[in-house]
Amino acid sequence: MHFVDAKGILTHKDGCFGMNIYRGCTHGCIYCDSRSRCYQFTHPFEDIEVKQNAPELLEAALKSKRKKCMILTGSMSDPYMHCEEELQLTRRCLEIILKSGFGVAIQTKSDRILRDIDLLSEINRSAKCVVQMTLTTYDDDLCRIIEPNVCNTRRRIEVLAKMQERGIPTIVWMTPILPFVNDTKENMMPILDACIRTGVKGIIDFGMGLTLREGDREYYYAALDKHFPGLKGQYIKRYGNAYELQSPNARELTGLFQRTCREHGILSTPEECFAFMQELPERYSQMSIFDL
Repeated sequence: MHFVDAKGILTHKDGCFGMNIYRGCTHGCIYCDSRSRCYQFTHPFEDIEVKQNAPELLEAALKSKRKKCMILTGSMSDPYMHCEEELQLTRRCLEIILKSGFGVAIQTKSDRILRDIDLLSEINRSAKCVVQMTLTTYDDDLCRIIEPNVCNTRRRIEVLAKMQERGIPTIVWMTPILPFVNDTKENMMPILDACIRTGVKGIIDFGMGLTLREGDREYYYAALDKHFPGLKGQYIKRYGNAYELQSPNARELTGLFQRTCREHGILSTPEECFAFMQELPERYSQMSIFDL
């Protein structure tokens, strides 16, 4: 990892702000879009770029904002990578968000977020907090292959349950769905059952597939060669160099997904989920499960 002084920390987007404290990632997910060359990394992806002045930049930026809004973080680099244990920059930024009266929607695959559940609860009481968790496969052995350096799905479901206990709304990213790898009803149903059980607000799916472009395609195919010999050839034959790779089971899986969400009142489109995450009502209140 290496340290830089960033010029800014917030980007404006759809009435809210985006924030990434780190650049790069150590989770090692074989499908990661952030590896794509279009993002113009000038350093190895696992050599994390740390914006060491992020808290100071954030505090100054929020002081200048007249209207409170949501701050979304974790879209490009997980805010709870291994280095966060020592650096605690994410925690310091959450403290500033709480003090400044803003809301936060934070995306991660890591159970390290539980370290900050006290702050997340306080933000949710004073403004709004949404925790987003990625769930791609229910199989622990498969999870170790496709997401090798982060906690497994069952542990992430425990995180969702703990957020539910605190009355913190959650969104699940059930994506990507990898053709011929995790694109089965047998994989999806346990994930959906866990989402129902833990009371998630919404589930994000982008067409039951994944995207590949220059940079992450090469990394993904190397992983297929290592863990699923012969599968790369099937991909090339079926998809060529396409950007969007939809599962051959997409129609069946989408129907199952939409029916399940509809029956249980779960938001089921990216548009609905993002609208919920980006909205900061004038007076936001999140009912605790103890009030039910």
